This record gives sequence, C-alpha cells and structure tokens, in this order.
Amino acid sequence: MTENGLIYFAKKISGDSFSDKICMRADKANRHGFICGATGTGKSVTLKVLAESFSEMGVPVFMSDVKGDMAGIAVAGDDNENMQSRLDKFEIRESFAYKGYPVSIFDIYAEEGTPLRTTVSEMGPQLFSRVLDLNDTQTELMQVIFKIADDSGLLLTDTKDMKAMVQYAADHADEFKMDYGLIPQQSASAMIRAIVSLEAEGADKFFGEPAIDINDFFLTASDGRGIINILDAETLINKPRLYSAFMLYLLSELFEILPEVGDPEKPRIVFFFDEAHLLFKNASKSLLEKIDQVVKLIRSKGVSVFFVTQSPGDIPNAVMSQLGNKIEHGLHAYTPAEQKALKAAAEAFRENPEFDTEEQLQNLGTGEAVVSMLDEKGAPSIAEYVAILPPQSRMGVLTEAERIDAINASSLNTKYVKMVDNLSAYEEIRGKAETSSAEASPAASSPTRGVIAPTQPAKTDAKGGGIGDMADSLLGKSGTRQVVRSTGGSIGREIGKTIGEAVLGRRGRTIGGNIGSAIGRNLFGTITKN
Repeated sequence: MTENGLIYFAKKISGDSFSDKICMRADKANRHGFICGATGTGKSVTLKVLAESFSEMGVPVFMSDVKGDMAGIAVAGDDNENMQSRLDKFEIRESFAYKGYPVSIFDIYAEEGTPLRTTVSEMGPQLFSRVLDLNDTQTELMQVIFKIADDSGLLLTDTKDMKAMVQYAADHADEFKMDYGLIPQQSASAMIRAIVSLEAEGADKFFGEPAIDINDFFLTASDGRGIINILDAETLINKPRLYSAFMLYLLSELFEILPEVGDPEKPRIVFFFDEAHLLFKNASKSLLEKIDQVVKLIRSKGVSVFFVTQSPGDIPNAVMSQLGNKIEHGLHAYTPAEQKALKAAAEAFRENPEFDTEEQLQNLGTGEAVVSMLDEKGAPSIAEYVAILPPQSRMGVLTEAERIDAINASSLNTKYVKMVDNLSAYEEIRGKAETSSAEASPAASSPTRGVIAPTQPAKTDAKGGGIGDMADSLLGKSGTRQVVRSTGGSIGREIGKTIGEAVLGRRGRTIGGNIGSAIGRNLFGTITKN
C-alpha cells in the first residue's frame, strides 16, 4: 500500500496487537536494501508486497521467480477465512482490495514465458567466462578472443558464433601471435567443449536475437501502474552460473544506459535479486570489485536494488554497507558459523531498548521481521519488530491458462517470441573458409552467400573521435564495416545504433549494438582489473 510517497508494508507488533504503521520512503528506496531470512519465514510475501506498492506508484519492477509463485501477482488474491482474520487484525479491511498487477513474464528457455535473450557480445568476456566456469587463464584468453572479434568486425551473436570465433583464432594463432599473444589450441578446444556443454543445457536459446532492449523493462500499464517484469527461474536457478551472470548483465546494462539523476522522489526501477548468494559465490576478486562498484554507483541513476537471500552473511561487507533498508525475517543459528552471522546481523541494527535484537531474530514467526528503514534525512531508524501486511494479489501460483493469458497480454511477447539468425561471425568465418577452399580448387563450387570481409581495426585514440570521424570509421570510405574502439559507454552505443540504423537499414541495429558494446561493453566486459 502507498501513502504520500510512503510504502506502507508492515505494522509494529506491540504485545498481542499491532500499532504503528511501518513504511519505506520512496525517495530513499534507491539507497538499496535486503530481505533476509531462512526458508519458510515469509521473504516471498515481503517481496510481493513491496513489488505491488512500487507498481502502484508507477515504478516498474524486475524480479526473478525461483519457486514459481511470484507470477501469482498477475491475478487478484483469494478471499478466505484466514485472510479475513488477518485483515481484521491489521485493521486494514476498509483500505484493502484484492487485485492483480500488470506483468510481463520472461523465460530464457522460452517455455514458461516470453523469450528473453541477449548476445554473446553484449554479455562480455568476463561474464560469459563465468557462465562457462572457465579458469583464470581461459578467461584471459576469452578476453583476447573478444578483442580479435571486435578488431576484425566479427559479430558475436550466439553460441555458434563463439565456437567459430574460438576455433578461428586458434587456427590463425600464428597470424595473431604478434598482436594478441599465444592462443593455444588445447585451451581453445577446452573452451569450445564448455560452450557445447552450455548449449546442451539449453543456453543456445538465450544467446541470440532479437536481444532484450533494457528500455522495455521501464514500461507502465495504461492505468499508470509500473509493469512487474518477472523472470521465470524455476529451471534457470539450477544453472547458478548462468543465472547470476544474467542478473549481473541486467544490472550493468541498467547502469550503462541510464543518466545520472541523483536522489529522485521515487526510483526509476526496482530490481529484486533473489537467491543473491549465487551472485557472490565463487566470484573472483575483480568481479566482486565490479559488483561493489555497480551497486555503489547505480543508486545515483535512480535504480533500487534489493538483495534477497537466506542470511545477511551471504552478502559481502562492502556491498552490505550500501544497503540502507533492512528487512530480516527469522534466522537459524545452530552452528558456530551461524551464531556468528546472527550476532553480526543483530549488530547491524540500531538498538531498540524494547527488545534484544539478536534474541528476537531467532524467535520470529512466519511473516514477522525485524526492520530498519531510512528516515527523511537518510539515517537508519532503530530496529522495529513488525508483521508484514498480506499481498493484494494471489499468494500461490498461476494456473496454466492464467499464465498463458498473462504472457499473451504483454505487448512485448510479439516483439521477442520469434528468434532470428542474422549474418554474424559464424557465417562470415564459414564463408571465408569456403572462399579459401574454392580459390585453392578452381573446380570447387563458389559459396552462395556473400561475405563481408573483416577490416583492420579502426585507428582512434583512447578518447575516440567526433561523430563525423566515427561515421567514417564505421563505414570506411567505401562503406565496408569497421569497429571503433574507445572507452565511451552508452554514448558509443547510441551513436552506433543511430548511424547503423540510418545508413545500414534493417541490419543497422545489430551492427550498431555491437559497436556500442565494443566502445564500452559495460563494467563486466573487457575491463576486469583496476
């Protein structure tokens, strides 16, 4: 529920009754937050109540659905005796109304929602290496191969492009050695096997076109409510590297495309990162530094990030220190490590003389929590013992018919439902091989498909040239494609798209998007060390 810029999500527990309203300030939501608690303590209900409130304020939401019950937010809740009792206890019967919320449901496997895709190039070498579980040496080699592709004007759209590019680099290792270093065939073969394994898990449906336009997550419904974008992750969560890499990709894309806004009256978008421990598990030092950097800087772009996990100990201290809004459900402390984590969690709250925070955290019932919200000055409030309000939408799952209706009702479904396979690195490399074979054997048939020959890398300084220079570098004097290298970010992406669309027509967006990636792929792209 919302009241004058306040998100009313809980009531203070006083003895056997409820008293003061507990609210989160919308203008402080971009200071981020976390929702923690053991399984079955009520995290999902809290997440749903907050998502409903942000939607009502006209703020779009992105969340993952790892258990299949979040999509129930699309339909009105079910009235029953238990709900009537809760409404009476909270004294909210008059203001409460069962209702569904506008949603877009996505699924990277294209089975339970609108297909959600990105390109290999957009994800960048570091995150793509994380998906493949490559070691440090292979990750460095992946960065080299991405650079060769960028410099050669070869578009990395899907997994077959990546396999072709890795093999192409290994086959031409002698030619690339001087400029890029040694490319061992053994390492290249291991990388290709990892990609094949990824394809067997269904990821070949995720990498391709049309790639998701991040701006489509900022849509509102006709009644002004923010659309709640739900990633169906019941299957994806079993592939934790792909899940965490994709969520990081979304965060970095949001960081890249949005301008600075400082502290707005309400967030532009709220991002709930469920099973957040997967984000940090086995992450390299450089990746953790980039995550910390994104969380720290994305606040000023109006993006609110909430980490949802079982224990606050799952979140590194550097990131935890940036999370101002805290909601902690019941925590277990059966082992010495859990007891230490519980003590640290309790000490993160400002002490409330009415109760012992550490003891309270161990004795919370389902739907209860200890919370601390930022006040109007941005200072954390004292710890409060609260009960979370019930959601107005359904707590359970959608029926199959309801899910189909929700998917078809989204304006984005027709945009992304059909996968396309444009000319990219795989076709160009195969075409070059066929051309070489035909030249070696005149009697051989010539290839039936034209090939755009890769050019030498455009020569620009680190700061990049002007728009006119960029246009010349893009098309060359004779219109051949080149890739501009620079350190710019979203500006490069926009210039690439604009020039590509204006001059190259239908394929311009694909080329422009990759040029934007080459110019400044994102914080998780080619730059991995400070």
